[in-house]
Amino acid sequence: MQTSTESVGTSAASSRPPRIAVAGVSGYAGGELARLLLRHPALEGAKPVFLGRAGESEVGPSTSLEALHPYLTAPGAVDSTPVYSFSWDRIADAGIDLLFMATPHEQSREWVPEAMERGLKVIDLSGAWRLQETRNRDVYRLKDTNPALAAELQTEAVYGCPELHRDAIKSARLVANPGCYSTSMILALAPLVQTGLVDLDHGIVCDAKSGVSGAGKAATAKTHFMYAADNFSAYNVFGHRHTGELLEQLHLSADQIQFTPHLLPIPRGILATIYLRLKQSTEPAAISAIFSDFYRDSPMVRLYRSPQLPQIQHVVRTNFCDIGFELAADGKRMVIVSCLDNLLKGASGQAVQNLNLMCGWNEQEGLL
Repeated sequence: MQTSTESVGTSAASSRPPRIAVAGVSGYAGGELARLLLRHPALEGAKPVFLGRAGESEVGPSTSLEALHPYLTAPGAVDSTPVYSFSWDRIADAGIDLLFMATPHEQSREWVPEAMERGLKVIDLSGAWRLQETRNRDVYRLKDTNPALAAELQTEAVYGCPELHRDAIKSARLVANPGCYSTSMILALAPLVQTGLVDLDHGIVCDAKSGVSGAGKAATAKTHFMYAADNFSAYNVFGHRHTGELLEQLHLSADQIQFTPHLLPIPRGILATIYLRLKQSTEPAAISAIFSDFYRDSPMVRLYRSPQLPQIQHVVRTNFCDIGFELAADGKRMVIVSCLDNLLKGASGQAVQNLNLMCGWNEQEGLL
């Protein structure tokens, strides 16, 4: 395998933007990723190559991006943007430097080793490479054709949360984009957990709600209109696949945190309400200072002044994660509220944020 640690933007073709391909552009996250990349100022004149997923019947020689995602049609546009069936030969012929994978977990686990053997850098939006511990990764039931190679790549994969791993992302070959739920909760908890201020023996409760698009584009019995509309439901209690990310990134044990996801009858957005207890009575100003210091160089995190709290309507269609908190009168019981758009900061926007870091560009480029 190649082991180059050069950033994409300073590779052999440093005089031009990197050549980018997106696999799995037909899904919700793929469509948003296409929108961001097509309007990215650093990619002007370097339109990405858009590819479908394996076995997609709707992707053929005449398929266009605009047909899959009509909201991407430019006013007065004549030429359409083609979407091709996935092909390694097409990727090679196009001189691709970096491949976004907006594909199912199983497909990413299969294709990423091949991509890296071909010298590509990869940003994977699935859960295939996020988890280092086998017991956490088992929830995806992934199968590896070459277990030894997969294990090697797994140790190399960088968890793509810029606010936690900015420096490692800059030189990474494989970035595992975080889950949407986990991003909202990790960003809310990391500053306090890392200071040692949280009473972990008392436990942390994460009560998070997501819009229907978080389940993906394929309809299921629990995501179609008749089930989700005028309804509010909990699901995957004690078994959601993003729980492992909380454990690994916050360095917690399973008995120290409980995460329960809920389905909101809205298209997009996540609101996480997090309940915890501090080890000692603390003033709101001290908590605010901890958050401000932790995120002083993180342009995609917006902090609210207590007791003001974030709302989904203020983050939808943005790449921001908004965080606010309130302390009880005893200064120990605390509630944190964290909001983001599950398709942007929870998926495609964060992936572009990682691209910017890998290319040596401004972290906010193309996201404001």
